[in-house]
Amino acid sequence: MEQKIKNIGVLTSGGDAPGMNAGIRAVVRACAYHKIKCTGIYRGYQGLIENDFEELNARSVRNIINRGGTFLKSARSRRFMTVDGRASAYENLRSEKIDALVVIGGDGTFTGASIFNKEHNFPVIGIPGTIDNDIRGTDYTIGYDTALNTVVEAIDKIRDTANSHNRLFLVEVMGRDAGDIALNAGIGAGAEEILIPEENLGTDRLLESLKRSKKSGKTSSIIVVAEGDQIGKNIFELAEFIETNLEDYEVRVTVLGHIQRGGSPSCYDRVLASRLGIGAVDALLEGKRDMMVGIKDRKLTYVPFDLAISGENEIDIDLRRVADITSI
Repeated sequence: MEQKIKNIGVLTSGGDAPGMNAGIRAVVRACAYHKIKCTGIYRGYQGLIENDFEELNARSVRNIINRGGTFLKSARSRRFMTVDGRASAYENLRSEKIDALVVIGGDGTFTGASIFNKEHNFPVIGIPGTIDNDIRGTDYTIGYDTALNTVVEAIDKIRDTANSHNRLFLVEVMGRDAGDIALNAGIGAGAEEILIPEENLGTDRLLESLKRSKKSGKTSSIIVVAEGDQIGKNIFELAEFIETNLEDYEVRVTVLGHIQRGGSPSCYDRVLASRLGIGAVDALLEGKRDMMVGIKDRKLTYVPFDLAISGENEIDIDLRRVADITSI
C-alpha cells in the first residue's frame, strides 16, 4: 500500500463527551505506529482557522485515557460556517503540511467536515463523539455509555430521597432531539414513566399512569424527561401541571444538566474510542475520505457523512415495550 499521507491533524468539536481524550490518544499513537506525524488542533474548527496547532507524539497523550472532556478543547466556530472561514482553514492546513484530518464530534462537526471536504477535496474522517448517541451508522457514540451510567447513578440517589418523603421527582436529562439517554437510563433506574422527544404521549396518559402507580401502592415515583420532550414547554411547567391535576403528589424537579458530560469515561467508552481512533487513521491511509468510522455488531464500519447525519432519530420499539412492562 502506497502511503501518501505524512501528517494527520486531529481536532474535537461541538459538545465534549467522555472518551474524547481516549480517541485523541488512539489517533496520535496510531500515527506514531505508522511513523507519520500527528498535529493536534486546539479549539476545534476555530483553532483550524486561527492556526492553533501543536505537534503531538506518543508521549504527548500519556495519562489522558482516564480523563473526561478533551485536552484539545472544543469550540463552536461561526467563521467556519462561512466560505471564507473554511478557505482560511484550508490554507492553514496546507501551510502546516497537514495532509488529512480526523474530527471527533457529532452531527454539526460532521456537517462542517463534509462541506469542507467537498469544497477543498481534503481527506477527512470523522469519529462519532456525543453523549446523545444520535448518529446514524453506528450502534454507539463515544461518551454515551459514560453519560448513561452518570444519569443512572444520579437517579438512584434521587430515588432515596423520593422514597423518604413520598415525593414524585421529575428528572430532566440531555436529549433535545434524541431520547436514547432518557429511555435507557429510565429503564436502568426503574423509572415509572419516560418522556422522550420521539413520541408525544400526551398529558392524559401521563396522569393515568401516575394514578395507576398510586393505586398499586407506590408511595413515590421517578419520571425521566428528555429535555426535548413535547408534553410541556419545560419541565417546570410540567411539574406545575401535575401538582394542579393530582393533589396527592408533592412534585420536585431535578435538572441534571452538564454533569452528564463530565467524569472519567467508562471502560466501554475507552475501548470504543481507541478502536475508532485507530480505525480513522487506517481509513485515511487506505484512501478513504468524507466518511465516519463507526461500530456495528462489534465490527468497524465506514459510513458517508451525509448518511451519518441524515434523518430523524428513531425510537427502539422493543425498549419502549420493556419500559412499559417493567414500570407497572
